[in-house]
Amino acid sequence: MPTINQLPVLSTISSGDQLPVYSPNNGDARRTSIGSLLTFFQQSFASPTLSVNLFVPGNGFNITVPTPVSNDQWMLLQPAGTLATGTITLPLNTGVPDGTSVLITTTQEITSLTIALNGASAIYGGVSFLGAGTATAIRFYQPTNSWYQINADAVYGANVQAFLAVPSSANLRAAITDETGTGLLVFNISPTLTTPILGVPTSGTLTNCTGLPIATGVAGLAANVATFLATPSSANLAAALTDETGTGAAVFANTPTLVTPAIGAATGTSLTATGVIASTGTAGVGYATGAGGAVTQITSRTTGVTLSKTTGAITLFSAAGTTVAATFTVTNTTVAATDVIILNQKSGTDLYDLMVTAVAAGSFNITFRTTGGTTTETPVFNFAVIKGVAA
Repeated sequence: MPTINQLPVLSTISSGDQLPVYSPNNGDARRTSIGSLLTFFQQSFASPTLSVNLFVPGNGFNITVPTPVSNDQWMLLQPAGTLATGTITLPLNTGVPDGTSVLITTTQEITSLTIALNGASAIYGGVSFLGAGTATAIRFYQPTNSWYQINADAVYGANVQAFLAVPSSANLRAAITDETGTGLLVFNISPTLTTPILGVPTSGTLTNCTGLPIATGVAGLAANVATFLATPSSANLAAALTDETGTGAAVFANTPTLVTPAIGAATGTSLTATGVIASTGTAGVGYATGAGGAVTQITSRTTGVTLSKTTGAITLFSAAGTTVAATFTVTNTTVAATDVIILNQKSGTDLYDLMVTAVAAGSFNITFRTTGGTTTETPVFNFAVIKGVAA
């Protein structure tokens, strides 16, 4: 068998490399791999640097990790039930060897866990919640005076682990930080929503909905529209409209009864009027108050006058009556060349013959004379314009 110096030097070893081993039980030499030898050492020799501490804390606890009696600390928490709050104070930073690890395990949920640094600068990846049966492991790095999360588990936000352990709607809402509303989680098929506040939906169909208050539940309605929708009366409709004319009840097309309507320019094939001329009353065909006017002639009885009304009274210049005919022009913008002018004497001692001797667009001529009187006075002539056409 060659001596050891006769063997070539192996600069790199692997777990599969072989070593000779003498087996007393078998009384001979055998071989084993470096990997098997390493496993034997790991299983046979406990770490002299591991310290395990068991605690049974209550709510609001504050447990300080011993400033190391060992480099690896296992803090085993076994509370009687779920704890709302608790604090783990880390070893003093000036007494912690580089690479010291702390493993914190709990058998019950700790809703709000605080890890106090005790002189260290920071903790990276530290948890603020531990679910039942979960753990967190952190290691101290002396050059940065900081602790770092080293376990393979994901670091969850507050209340996330509680939701993963018990995935209820309440636990999900507690884990989310920007939710709106309360209650149960909603899926999109046939959900039952209680007093929801909807923003501005872009589309949707409401069917079989009841109880929507029109006055306060529908936005964007003009003044008085909600009142009309709730009570659709004629008065409420008139209050909601902004450009109506007249008052009273709403009118439909078939056989309506209209009370003193003011009809503008209308077209139609027939008009049946009743009560226009009353044999026993004072109503009749003509102009109402506001349509007429009055004017007084100046200078002489041939001086023209201006009165742009469809009816009115003309007071003549004061002079003696004569049987010689005289003419003056009435300027009236309401007159068309096809109109008919009606004249009559309203007052005066002498009796006058009255004639309309010319009708043009915007004027007509009145020719007059007495039947023989010569009284000096100011007689008054009435006139009315009757609209006419030549076609």
